[in-house]
Amino acid sequence: METLTVALGDRFYPIHVGQALIGRSELLLPFLRRPKAAIVTNSTVAPLYLLRLADALQRAGVDVAEIVLPDGEQFKDWRTLNSIFDVLLERHCERSTTLIALGGGVVGDITGFAAACFQRGMPFIQVPTTLLAQVDSSVGGKTAINHPLGKNMIGAFHQPKLVLADTDTLDTLPERELRAGLAEVIKYGLIRDLPFLEWLEGNLDRLLAREPTALAEAVCRSCRNKSEVVVADERETGERALLNLGHTFGHAIETGVGYGGWLHGEAIAAGTMMAAALSRQLGWIDADDLVRIERLFRRAGLPVYGPMLGVDRYLELMQNDKKVEGGKLRLVLLQQVGRAAVTDAAPLAEICRAIADRCAHA
Repeated sequence: METLTVALGDRFYPIHVGQALIGRSELLLPFLRRPKAAIVTNSTVAPLYLLRLADALQRAGVDVAEIVLPDGEQFKDWRTLNSIFDVLLERHCERSTTLIALGGGVVGDITGFAAACFQRGMPFIQVPTTLLAQVDSSVGGKTAINHPLGKNMIGAFHQPKLVLADTDTLDTLPERELRAGLAEVIKYGLIRDLPFLEWLEGNLDRLLAREPTALAEAVCRSCRNKSEVVVADERETGERALLNLGHTFGHAIETGVGYGGWLHGEAIAAGTMMAAALSRQLGWIDADDLVRIERLFRRAGLPVYGPMLGVDRYLELMQNDKKVEGGKLRLVLLQQVGRAAVTDAAPLAEICRAIADRCAHA
């Protein structure tokens, strides 16, 4: 097991990465205020890991409530959120009860938001079971639900007390979801860690083959990158926005096709190619860089072109992006491979051209 620490002033929390961690109650117990917890998971993950986690805690004397949600991005909404509150109230949970998110990004996001809201704030722990959640959404304290007009538009910053990333859970991950998670892994190399990008280019086949040492390395290096950015800018007032490379375009794809139609990582891959194409049009990166990025996404089995929503529809959906300020669209673009920047200076005509070009072969 390798442990990283996210240090936020006088607050901090560990990220444990390793194999066979879910059944180790001693890793969770120090972060429970009282011996009472509610595990939130979904109908896919529950048969795989809920019993193991719940039994480990119950053997340690913890009173455990179990909340099983339907599986899918389309359920990250008010109705599902309210179903969590229903159980918390029925089981007489208190502000000192700890919520434990067992699942992927949807479970982590909605559980964290429930923890931020219930009785004005309760502790929660992330136990991510997908690659995307382990390398990205479980770290950093962003919690949210979706709105029909925009992804993650209703939420709060609420940091977990612990992130427990058991890489054994990746053995049961569907191939499509494993590949989708790689989009967020590749992102770190593109925005700030060129040596990591080079490592990914050399080790992608090992990751796709689910070699445990390669997966652990990718998770640890991704979490280290994200934690460094979060420590520098917890509330996304500056540098943290760089983590959203491809997300303005990608969220438009997810909303436009309907939540669940494209996996988050698939939309981010296509959105990153739009951002890279725009970076190329502005002269920030060259044609070889664009080919390099596309080659890596293709090797990962990820889409490099977006769906045909129409340029106007993309622009309409992108106006609901959280980086819009004063009505101006701010985008994360690549100054070079390995370094990104946020800009509002991209001409609208060039944005439209990038969208059109990267949808032409969808």
